[in-house]
Amino acid sequence: MEDLDVARVVPGCADRILRTLEAFGLTWDGAVEYQSACTAYYAQALHTLKSRGATFECSCPRRARAPENGYPGTCRHGPTRSGPTATRFRADDRMVDFEDRAQGTCRFALRERGDVIIRRRDGVFAYQLAVVVDDARQGVTDVVRGADLLDSTPWQLALQQALSLPAPRYLHLPLVVEPGGGKLAKSRRSIALEAAKIGRQLHQALCLLHQDPPAELALESGRTVLAWACAHWRPERFRGVREVRVPS
Repeated sequence: MEDLDVARVVPGCADRILRTLEAFGLTWDGAVEYQSACTAYYAQALHTLKSRGATFECSCPRRARAPENGYPGTCRHGPTRSGPTATRFRADDRMVDFEDRAQGTCRFALRERGDVIIRRRDGVFAYQLAVVVDDARQGVTDVVRGADLLDSTPWQLALQQALSLPAPRYLHLPLVVEPGGGKLAKSRRSIALEAAKIGRQLHQALCLLHQDPPAELALESGRTVLAWACAHWRPERFRGVREVRVPS
């Protein structure tokens, strides 16, 4: 459970997420882990990176980015102003290549991605570092997530290498967006899941992923729909597709 940014944690939300997953037949192995209880592991990883010269302290505002090349490296030789600093991972001049199971061969110039923040100036560990440590600690072999996080993968692969950690396989699913291409989140189409319509909602998700489930499957239970999906899963049908648009 990603709850490091305490100020944004909504009381009760984590439990509602877990209960929703259970209702949809989606379960997990072992106890649920909370990032807020794992900060010692992130601190150790940060110490390792610092000892290897892979980080630098930055006093720039968080959004200090060049239009095309990410963070411009202003503080690479030391903070340029006094006050609290964030810690950035030093992106070197190399290409990061990986084979995504949905998006195919991906190639990124790491330096162009910029020096990513791994610890914020308020002391909170950032997403990029936390998930890399989490995946290694929990023995994660496969990461399946939305294509909006594809651009984060080169940073995570570089962090894994810098920390001498194994790299999981990646599969980035198409992101569901509005008919006009805007993000679905927080739009009028972004509505809460309904326990009474589990089968139908899973059926709709399979349709958006081009899995062509039979129409009558929408009337079945969530577990029946998931069983069909596992037996008929065809990831090649969305290969190279980064977004799908909901019908108008």
